[in-house]
Amino acid sequence: MGEFVLNVNGAHQRVNAPPEETLLSVLRNRLNLTGTKYGCGEGQCGACTVLLDGRAVRSCMVSAASAINKQITTIEGLETNGKLTPVQQAFLDEGAFQCGYCTSGMILGATSLLHQKSNPTEEQITAAMEGNICRCGSHPRILDAIKRAARPQPKGAAR
Repeated sequence: MGEFVLNVNGAHQRVNAPPEETLLSVLRNRLNLTGTKYGCGEGQCGACTVLLDGRAVRSCMVSAASAINKQITTIEGLETNGKLTPVQQAFLDEGAFQCGYCTSGMILGATSLLHQKSNPTEEQITAAMEGNICRCGSHPRILDAIKRAARPQPKGAAR
């Protein structure tokens, strides 16, 4: 066991855990941030996606110790002052979820994509989201939500 500090959703969190414990396990079991889901445990489904320094990563494949001195963002850390991000709002507007298990990973993956490329093509969205699995079959609505979030909004327009 070791004690270290992680920067999670803008707050420094003291953690007492083995350094090789996965970031997913630390987030869920030690910090009670349960929006990050355990899916396959092999980095293949995307349910555990978080942002590490703004890039989407599979938290089941990252040791907690390797995230020291990096900014970790979970689904709980996206909204600001009660206001959803454009990606979160687009997922709501498009009904881009059914059971919701994949939703946080999908939203964080889409957020990472749109930070890298503000106006991606449908092909770029599909390629970036490959590996995020929705077992309910909501992929068409998820794609629509990401396209909606990427659309420029007129100033002052409500999302």
